[in-house]
Amino acid sequence: MGDGTGRQAVIQDHAAYLEGKHSFQADIEMLANSALIGTVLETVILATNMRFAAVARVTADRWVACRTVDEVNFGLNSGDEIDIQSTFCQSVRDTSQKVMFNNAATDEIYKGHPIADKFGIVSYASIPIHRSDGSFFGTLCAIDTEPRDVKHPRAVAMLEMFADIIGRSLETEERLEAHEHMVAHERELSRIQEEFVAVLGHDLRNPVAALDAGLRQLAREPMTDKAQVILPLMQSSVRRMKDLIENIMLHAKARLGGGIRISSEANAPLAEAITQVVEEVRAASPDQHITLDLRFDRPVSCDAPRVAQAISNLLSNAVRYGTSGTQICVQGMIGESGIEISVANKGAAVPDELRQDLFHPFRRGAHAAGEGLGLGLYIASSIATAHNGRIEVTCENGLTTFIFKLPLLPQAVALQ
Repeated sequence: MGDGTGRQAVIQDHAAYLEGKHSFQADIEMLANSALIGTVLETVILATNMRFAAVARVTADRWVACRTVDEVNFGLNSGDEIDIQSTFCQSVRDTSQKVMFNNAATDEIYKGHPIADKFGIVSYASIPIHRSDGSFFGTLCAIDTEPRDVKHPRAVAMLEMFADIIGRSLETEERLEAHEHMVAHERELSRIQEEFVAVLGHDLRNPVAALDAGLRQLAREPMTDKAQVILPLMQSSVRRMKDLIENIMLHAKARLGGGIRISSEANAPLAEAITQVVEEVRAASPDQHITLDLRFDRPVSCDAPRVAQAISNLLSNAVRYGTSGTQICVQGMIGESGIEISVANKGAAVPDELRQDLFHPFRRGAHAAGEGLGLGLYIASSIATAHNGRIEVTCENGLTTFIFKLPLLPQAVALQ
């Protein structure tokens, strides 16, 4: 199995493997990149004094080296292939029995064997490798051009143990590879879905905006008593649609772009932005009594539209989960630790089992009134996080309070 003979016998070789074009590319990569297989082959050489060890993929008509340790210079590397008829491994595959001899010159069975003579093999061991399901994979080989006591019971036991370990590791590696492919597929599917949602949300904005503008125009026209009842309901529905679309869009952008992006202003119109969303919720929920008390006595640095969106989500959550007809209080102030904006409503306390998942996407309480996707609190929390802030929730004496906390920022900065 010298350099010349090896090159003549090659059907596919190491170059084909390096180019990623080998017929057994996956098998070779799995074993060639495995630290376990490398350790096994090095141990085989140390324990047996054999100077060549390999794991080969063997089929009915092919022998391919997947991983080798070669101190004899046989010239076989990962991906190199020799004619199956020029190996003892065909017999190993056909019989599932190992082939071993210490010295081809004196062995009763293999003395004068043409394969040993052709490649100068003196001592040899080939152990079958089976997967956990019993199917044949290939062989664990050890070869030398000098006599070695490879048939010693300890050496035989070790080689058989290693062949079994390799067979079991194949299943583990294959399962891991299948799992990685599945995860990659799921990620790609998720990305496509998120892109679709983002595009859908964008395309829905224009017709919803047109409906909103049309309803505002109708509100200025003379109306019958029945129309005066129906129009606010329609406006409330349009506002819910706008909220849903905005939350979906923001969630999709955050997933696709790695997080919610904000852009703070040194003197942000925070009070005006919050007042506007409170007025919108009041108009959409005329049966709710919503009070507003903002005390921002100094310039505020933040992304006012995004903070207002977060407060809108907290307020919508209070309307949805609060006791109908009770007061909802929105308060804002600047303290020593930063900005605090609270939304408080009367109603059932948030269950303990729900609190840990409260700010995760697509989580909704069991007693929610109206429709929702469970994105509101998640979006609000993400906006707080983007400002290096947080949202806290307390439930005391029948009052549930969400507190949106932001640190005081010294100047306008772009945050991500």
